[in-house]
Amino acid sequence: MTSDIAETIRWAAAHRADAYIGGEWTPVSGSETLPVTDPATGAPVAEIVAGTAADVDRAAAAARAAFPAFASSRVADRVALLERIHALILERAEPLARTLTLEMGATITHARAAHVPLAAAHVQAAIDVLRDYDFLTMRGTTAIVREPIGVCALITPWNWPLYQITAKVAPALAAGCTVILKPSELSPLSALMFAQIVEDAGAPAGVFNLVNGTGPEVGTALAAHPDIDMISITGSNRAGVLVAQAAAPTVKRVTQELGGKSPNVLLPDADLARVVPLAVMSAFRNVGQSCSAPTRLIVPRDRLAEVEEIAQATVAAIVIGDPGDDATVLGPIANQPQFQRVQAMIAAGIEDGATLVCGGLGQPAGLERGFFTRPTVFSDVATGSRIAQEEIFGPVLVIIAYDDVDEAVDIANDTIFGLGGHVHGADLDRARDVARRIRTGQVHLNNPAWDPHAPFGGYKRSGNGREYGAFGFEEYLEVKAILGFA
Repeated sequence: MTSDIAETIRWAAAHRADAYIGGEWTPVSGSETLPVTDPATGAPVAEIVAGTAADVDRAAAAARAAFPAFASSRVADRVALLERIHALILERAEPLARTLTLEMGATITHARAAHVPLAAAHVQAAIDVLRDYDFLTMRGTTAIVREPIGVCALITPWNWPLYQITAKVAPALAAGCTVILKPSELSPLSALMFAQIVEDAGAPAGVFNLVNGTGPEVGTALAAHPDIDMISITGSNRAGVLVAQAAAPTVKRVTQELGGKSPNVLLPDADLARVVPLAVMSAFRNVGQSCSAPTRLIVPRDRLAEVEEIAQATVAAIVIGDPGDDATVLGPIANQPQFQRVQAMIAAGIEDGATLVCGGLGQPAGLERGFFTRPTVFSDVATGSRIAQEEIFGPVLVIIAYDDVDEAVDIANDTIFGLGGHVHGADLDRARDVARRIRTGQVHLNNPAWDPHAPFGGYKRSGNGREYGAFGFEEYLEVKAILGFA
C-alpha cells in the first residue's frame, strides 16, 4: 500500500461520519455505515456514515443563506475561486488518482491520464466560459438578463467520480449558484477529497456542501426539498425517474444524464485495421463503465469476418490485472452488484445464440479475487436482443452487421437511448451525413480529440439538459426579460 493510499484512508477515517455543511466538517445525524470496497480484492478498505434527510435540511439552509451574496459576487472573484480549485486538483493529482484506483478500480494509468486531468479540464472550461460570458444582452429596448437559478443539488455516480463532480460543481459555482453534492456511496473518498479542495480554495461558507448517503434517503430528500431550486443527476434511468418524480411537486428544474447504448458505425470505406482496435478500446474504456461507451459496433456484413478477427486479436493483447500496476490496461468492475450484472448479461448473450468471439462467463485465470471479468465480444447479434438493447456497463462489445448505410442508421437508432455515437469512414461527407441522421446528443467522427466545451447530453431516455462548456453553464441560469430597459 502506497503512502498516498494509506494517508487517504487515515484522512477518510477521520471524516467517515462527517458532512461538509456551511463551511465546516460536521457530524451527520445518522448511524448507518456504508462500506467502501476495493474492487481488486473485494475487501472493505474504509467506511462512511450515511447522512439523512435532517442533514439535507441543514445543507439546504446553509446553501440558501449563502446564495444572495454569492449570486451577486463579482465574476472576477468566482473566476479566482475556480482557478484555485483547478490548481489544487492538479497539485493533488497523484493522491486523487490513487484514491480512484482504490475505490472504483480505475487503472492507475487511466486515473492519471483521464479521470483527474479531465476533471480539472471541466473546471478550466467553466473558467473559460465565465470570463467571456455576457449576463446581460439587449434586444431593442428589452434587456435579456441571465441570473443564477439558486440552490442546486448535484447527484453524481460511481463510475467517473471526480470527473462527474467537477462537470456539475464547476459550472454551478461559475454561474453563482450554491450547491449540495451527493456523491455515490460506492465511491465517496474522492468526493471527500474534493470537498477539502473546495475548502482549501477558500469557498465562502455555505457555497459548497456535501452530504454522503444513499439515493433513497439523501437523494430523495434533495429532490423533494422545497428550498432547492434545481437538481442535476447522472445515474441510471431508474434513479433518474425517481428523482424526477420526487422533484415534481416543487416544480424544480431537473437535468438528467442517464443511460446509453451508443452505436459505432463503421462505413464501408473505413480502414478496419486502424478503426476496429480503436472501437474495441473505446467500448472498453473505464472497463466499459461509461454511459456513452460505443458498445454496439455496426459493420458491413461483407467485412464481418475481418472485423471479428481484428477484434479478437485486440482483446487478446489487453493486459488485465492489478489496477495499481502501470502495465495494466483493464482492471476490475467497480463493485459486486455491477459485476453480477455484467455476468448475467454475458449469460443472456450466450442464451440468445449470439456468436461468442472471445471472453465469456467467469473471471480471467489467476484473477478470481475481486470483481475482474473477461472482456467479451459477441457477433451475429440481433439488434432486438437484450445485449443489443440493454446497457451492460462492462467490457462487453456487440457486433451487428448491416447490408447498406440506410440499414446501419436504422440499427444505430434502434434503441431507447440517445447519448453518444461514433462514425468512421474515409468519405467525410458521407460520415457527416450519417452523424446528422443518428438520434443522439453527441457523435464522434473518426476518433477526434475530446472537447470539454462540446455539449454532452441525451436524446430519448438518455436524459435531458446538457453538460460541459457554455451549454452546461447555462443549465444553471434563469432567463429574465426586462422590457423598457434601454
